[in-house]
Amino acid sequence: MITKCDFPGCDKAGTCRAPKDRNLSEYHHFCRAHAAEYNKNWNYYANMSANEIEDEWERDTFGTTQKRVNADAQDYLKFLEEFVNGRGRGAARGNMKNPVVRSPIAAAMKTLGLPLTATWRDAQVQYRKLAKAYHPDTAKGMPDKSAAEKFSALSAAYSVLKQHFGKI
Repeated sequence: MITKCDFPGCDKAGTCRAPKDRNLSEYHHFCRAHAAEYNKNWNYYANMSANEIEDEWERDTFGTTQKRVNADAQDYLKFLEEFVNGRGRGAARGNMKNPVVRSPIAAAMKTLGLPLTATWRDAQVQYRKLAKAYHPDTAKGMPDKSAAEKFSALSAAYSVLKQHFGKI
């Protein structure tokens, strides 16, 4: 149905719709010239702070806000670490003072100081860094025996991860 242009004093047909507010539930009906003028001056983000604009953009684009995504990711990582390390409900109640790491992969990651989400590249970089620091020939300020033990543990952990990532 074609109505008269909503612009005061205009007698042309209102063939173009223009939103009345951000909800986009109600519209003005303007002629082409008045619709162009209205749209040129209308600001969808009027009266919104920069944070509100960013949150709305993220919600429209991704279906959620970045804060929520980050919180969900942290919760998931915490769950994974607790699951792999055997710290589930028992640790939360204080039943496990020093939980035993059950997975050799998790133990290897822990030995190298890596998170459970580390990649093969992360493991390579970390191993090289630690190997330089703890190799018995280059370890400074450490007794040869403790440096050799630490280097041996690092090498064993690296071998486990090498197998895990399919590099052997």
